[in-house]
Amino acid sequence: MATILLVEDEMHLAQIILRDLAEAGYTTFHAADGEAALELHAAQSPDLVLLDWMLPKRDGLDVLRQIRQSAATPVLMLTARSEEIDRVVGLEVGADDYLTKPFSMRELLARIHAMLRRVELIEQTLQADRSPQAALLTHANLTLDPDAHRATIDDVSLDLSPTEFALLYLLLRNPGRAFSRAYLLDAVWREAYVSGDRSVDNAVLRLRKKLGDLGEALETVWGVGYRWRAD
Repeated sequence: MATILLVEDEMHLAQIILRDLAEAGYTTFHAADGEAALELHAAQSPDLVLLDWMLPKRDGLDVLRQIRQSAATPVLMLTARSEEIDRVVGLEVGADDYLTKPFSMRELLARIHAMLRRVELIEQTLQADRSPQAALLTHANLTLDPDAHRATIDDVSLDLSPTEFALLYLLLRNPGRAFSRAYLLDAVWREAYVSGDRSVDNAVLRLRKKLGDLGEALETVWGVGYRWRAD
């Protein structure tokens, strides 16, 4: 079962949550302040974090910001703050979901199950997208041969790095599918996305130049990332 880090300074509530998580089969860790939460997250790499907003030493938003600098761990915020602006701020900083106190344990467990299921489905998709492919791909006068690791336009070879080739192959074999920068970085570079990372954007710029007129088929999806034009 998944491992869950609970960050909650209200000990009575923490004991109830830890008990019910254990009964549901989860392995749990508990931190009562923000600094301990970051130390446990770094040491244990949990599958999910339940993060209270109001904490000693470092508040929940600060903890969330620190986590997002190095990891994509799903985070469910637990807080008594019910104003819409608070929920928006938490989500914009990087929370995956938001649960306002008081809440029922049934709802909390349902949210946890749903979040972990989404992560599992994303990981399955990532594994499929990372898996070696042998199919020859073509688009107009562009051909990608994964066995030979060769890309050609009108039978003229393109000078692509392994990363550029993998990125182009993923996009070309999924025409019309929009990929986020974070997903592409995970699938192709196998690295977690950190805000401000320009690796994907720089690779796309290089690809467009090398593809010449076909570079227009590599479209920017504003606010999302990139896709290969379906037509």
